[in-house]
Amino acid sequence: MTQAITTTAPAASGHQSRLSQNPDVLFCYGTLQFGAVLQALLGRVPQQSPASASGYRAAALEGRVYPGLVIGAPADRADGMVLTDLNNEEWRILDAFEDARYELREVRLSNGGCGWAYVWPGGDVRAEDWDPSAFEARHLAAYADRCARLAPGLAQGRPKSE
Repeated sequence: MTQAITTTAPAASGHQSRLSQNPDVLFCYGTLQFGAVLQALLGRVPQQSPASASGYRAAALEGRVYPGLVIGAPADRADGMVLTDLNNEEWRILDAFEDARYELREVRLSNGGCGWAYVWPGGDVRAEDWDPSAFEARHLAAYADRCARLAPGLAQGRPKSE
């Protein structure tokens, strides 16, 4: 069973807070699995361990180099990592970084526990799954550079401008 976080009044940046229920463990199935991206956004790579979410898939999205976590068939499985030691400021930065279309939901993980994940609500979903190896080979360096440019503004509470 998944639970969507209820949004509250807009924050100073104009971005609505999806963090009102104090999430703890973040399940990352896309670009946030890469240390270079986390380092660029947070200035460190948080503790992480492998995990997966059954019944979901990390779908390729039309016109984007990053994926969306979408509900799949019962046999589907989205592989990723859980970040277990994010502080409140880091959660705020990552939440500001994620596209406003994503919904922060609690998902059941392969280890029997739960974690929070940014779930794509639909639209622009391609039939194939996102390929992290292809992303790493073709896009990671430029994507991490973009994240490094965005990070100071995100840390100051400004929305993404690129």
